[in-house]
Amino acid sequence: MKKIIFCFVFFLGYFPALFSQKQNNKPAETPSLPTAKETEVLVRKLNIDSAVTGKHTAIIKGQRVLYTVTAGTIPVWDENDKPIAGVFYTYYERTDVSDRSARPLVISFNGGPGTPSVWMEIGYTGPRILKIDDEGFPVQPYGIKDNPYSILDVADIVYVDPVNTGFSRPVNKEVPRTKFFGVNADIKYLAEWISTFISRYKRWASPKYLIGESYGTTRVSGLALELQNAQWIYLNGVILVSPTGLGIERGGVMDAALLLPYYAATAWYHKMLPADLQQKDLTTMLPEVEKFAVNEYLPALARGGSLSETERNQVAAKVARYSGLNIKAVLQNNLSITTNFFWKELLRDKGYTVGRLDSRYLGVDKKDGGERPDYNAELSAWLHAFTPAINIYLRDELNYTTDLPYNMFGNVFPWDNENNRTGENLRQAMAQNPNLYLLVQSGYYDGACDYFNAKYNMWQIDTGGKLQHRMTWEGYRSGHMMYLRKADLFTSNQHLRDFILRTIPTQGEGAKYGRGEGRGEK
Repeated sequence: MKKIIFCFVFFLGYFPALFSQKQNNKPAETPSLPTAKETEVLVRKLNIDSAVTGKHTAIIKGQRVLYTVTAGTIPVWDENDKPIAGVFYTYYERTDVSDRSARPLVISFNGGPGTPSVWMEIGYTGPRILKIDDEGFPVQPYGIKDNPYSILDVADIVYVDPVNTGFSRPVNKEVPRTKFFGVNADIKYLAEWISTFISRYKRWASPKYLIGESYGTTRVSGLALELQNAQWIYLNGVILVSPTGLGIERGGVMDAALLLPYYAATAWYHKMLPADLQQKDLTTMLPEVEKFAVNEYLPALARGGSLSETERNQVAAKVARYSGLNIKAVLQNNLSITTNFFWKELLRDKGYTVGRLDSRYLGVDKKDGGERPDYNAELSAWLHAFTPAINIYLRDELNYTTDLPYNMFGNVFPWDNENNRTGENLRQAMAQNPNLYLLVQSGYYDGACDYFNAKYNMWQIDTGGKLQHRMTWEGYRSGHMMYLRKADLFTSNQHLRDFILRTIPTQGEGAKYGRGEGRGEK
């Protein structure tokens, strides 16, 4: 999000002289159109360094919270200390706090990589959230309401929109796109921007946390190390919401095996599992699938064509049992089920597809045949709900004035994915900083960043098991944006609140190994 201000041009029109009207009977002249030079200043233009602040009140967990919101832009500087972009942010700061040095600061990103922080700002942790129904589906009239579960009671929050998302923009088209659009370029310039933000708002003493969703988890995992090593900013916590693969090596057979628990969760939700599995609670049933996926399914996929017909049929029967698909479809796909095929196949006979980011959502395709859905049912619903709400909120409630469009999905391509070592970066940051803890949040029905792959990340980040006591995983009965379901909005925010409060070091406690290392555990 960026604060952008247009340049306005005032034109001199034709004004007849009041007292000479009777003496001059010539018809009024047609006002002249602006010249080409004059129209140049009418181009929508970004103010790269500006802010507007307002005072607000919220009731959070029954407590009255006074706060300010600042919506604005802070420049991105190049190696010659010249501005090359303006990054838009909204900063929520509780005002009835006596000691700002002890007040946690949460720095929030979303993903894409071309999306702004709208999703978590007005969907999850902010004090104002969009109007949706209890399961997360859009309702009209559009608008904003209070969020009684926001974490603003325990931490200040800044939501950051990377370049070309929200209102954020480069200063001009001549700035190389490579400055922003890549795994490591993104991390580098945002780390510098965070340092500027912390200095301007005097937050160097505060406990600091990064939270990222989807590609934002790649971003904050890399930032954890970049902030330490290049900006000398040491964090207390990193929160990964619906994490990506974080650059951790996987293979074809590994990908297929790790997806099976997600398939089982989705099939359970849609009541497509055998009766004995269906009658179990979701979290009671899933450990059985996870065990099969790692101990039997993965080795079978690795063996490939060397499996005997009997062995192949036995594995196929179990995959069908846990995925809700028929055994014929499993065998026809050589035991390996792609996500696109699963989303199309599970409810094919009922005339529906299931959503990619949240498989509770149903879609209707032109044809029941085919190997993939026509569209992402859940994303259409989310854009329907979020786009009007964020524009209403920023423009009407926070009084941020601009004609620039708010980019829900900005152009950040080509995106350079080379040398993605963000999972390893996070491990290094945790190893170097004994005060750094990790919380991972996943929705069981997320097929893009599935929950079992999130667990696998944690195993592979710390293969020696020395950091596991500083890692916590939480699961929710919803999808990619678990907070859109009202029950999970409460639970997931409470998990954030608890994590922040328990990972703030005791006053005067040294940051070293061998003391209080269980603080991050529940």
